[in-house]
Amino acid sequence: MRRGDLYGWVAIAITLATIAASAALYPQLPEKIPTHWNIRGEVDGFGTKPVGVLLLPATMLGLLGLFRILPWLSPKDFKIEPFKSTYEYITTTAIGLFAYIHAVAMTATWRHVHGEKPFDMTRVLLAGMFLFFALIGNVMGKVRKNFYVGVRVPWTLASDRVWNDTHRFAAWTMVGGSVIGFLIVVSGLSMIAAIVVLAVSMLSPIVYSFVHYKRLEREGAL
Repeated sequence: MRRGDLYGWVAIAITLATIAASAALYPQLPEKIPTHWNIRGEVDGFGTKPVGVLLLPATMLGLLGLFRILPWLSPKDFKIEPFKSTYEYITTTAIGLFAYIHAVAMTATWRHVHGEKPFDMTRVLLAGMFLFFALIGNVMGKVRKNFYVGVRVPWTLASDRVWNDTHRFAAWTMVGGSVIGFLIVVSGLSMIAAIVVLAVSMLSPIVYSFVHYKRLEREGAL
């Protein structure tokens, strides 16, 4: 079995496991459950059980179909095939992130409904998200020019060299920023600092792509 196919099966398994766990939990919850938490991890919104329990699993199911269709929709010169295994890895990791978010939300919901001591949901969510971003960042340098994943801005889409250089740079910023953000979160430091680190690590490749493109343009190297 090819590695890309294995990633696809893992994504399906994660989605089915999430749906099965949600179906088992559904009858044990009241009709009105928490659906939103503020930055301090406190419940500040309630909604219906179908929305709270089933929305993310349904979204994951829809994404599975979308991720299968996107390669077929790709126009010439922007095909997924040159980095198919990396594409499958990234989409599977994205599915895993949705499953993680849903698991944390359902755990917080269960504890709230049964009067158990709450945990800092926002901190737990951010810590996990940083780890998933690090996993994605680790393969960014292997992403080739396409319309669906990666740093898709005018300067990267206009030049293969800028695309490749930007994604190698993004690999460093995403992994480095994710590690720093994770350490900030688990050490109990300011959540605002972690969010700033996340924003900088995500936006700096865009700035880099613009500066790099303009430099190459001035040098006549495009």
